[in-house]
Amino acid sequence: MDRRTFLGTLTAAGILSRRLSWAAENHRIAKVGVQLYTVRDLMKSDFDGTLAKVAGIGYKEVEFAGYFDHTPEQVKASLAKVGMVSPSAHFDSTYLGDKWAGVIESAKAIGQQYVVCSFIKEELRKEPGSWHRIAETFNKTGEASKKAGLQFAYHNHTFEFEPTEGQLPYDSLLKETDPNLVKMEMDLYWATKAGADPIAYFNRYPGRFPLVHVKGMAQDGSMTSVGADNKIDWKKIFADPKGGIQHYFVEHDNPASPLDSIRSSYEYLSHVRF
Repeated sequence: MDRRTFLGTLTAAGILSRRLSWAAENHRIAKVGVQLYTVRDLMKSDFDGTLAKVAGIGYKEVEFAGYFDHTPEQVKASLAKVGMVSPSAHFDSTYLGDKWAGVIESAKAIGQQYVVCSFIKEELRKEPGSWHRIAETFNKTGEASKKAGLQFAYHNHTFEFEPTEGQLPYDSLLKETDPNLVKMEMDLYWATKAGADPIAYFNRYPGRFPLVHVKGMAQDGSMTSVGADNKIDWKKIFADPKGGIQHYFVEHDNPASPLDSIRSSYEYLSHVRF
């Protein structure tokens, strides 16, 4: 190998090394979010103070599950005060139908992009053919949301992965809803708890999962803060681009210390590379 070839090889290797380093550095979560249901009791007693503490941890995005008697205008002002935004909010199935116009109105006033159905009441999902009707309702709700410039999505628990009338309700929803009108906010803990493989769903339905809930799973399957010791392989899930994840919301349903829990989860997620 002559000198010119040798130097060229070194240069190429250096460039490749820098590119790989740059790629690894950029495979990170730019804005870690939190579902405020985790700190709901604190929000009830001190709305602005709790938002300030959440922002102080480092969170830039929050997802609401109720506005705690605050108007959309008050919510927007409180977020602006602490330098956070709210891309999405949760509303259970009782809001589907006539109440949805109010959901759209509040979301637009706050500046949200996603309106998420968080839970299907049991009475709605126990009747024969219920999931087909739910899919129809989701399409209609998604269309109304789209006309208003918003994206409708659905958040799962475990019951969507329990066979009903020969198939999984989650599969029925994905197959029977318009992918442009209905997206999914996959709760990675509940999906994994139910035995589902998030990456398999990402591959089958690419781009359908712009939002995810990130909850830690201890080795015994119980819910915990998010960390490297979790049973869920976060790096593997986050590294798969097919799902189209854009927003990552930390959540813990019943933590012993809500602020400590979301602080611990933030520390892991803000430093993880994948």
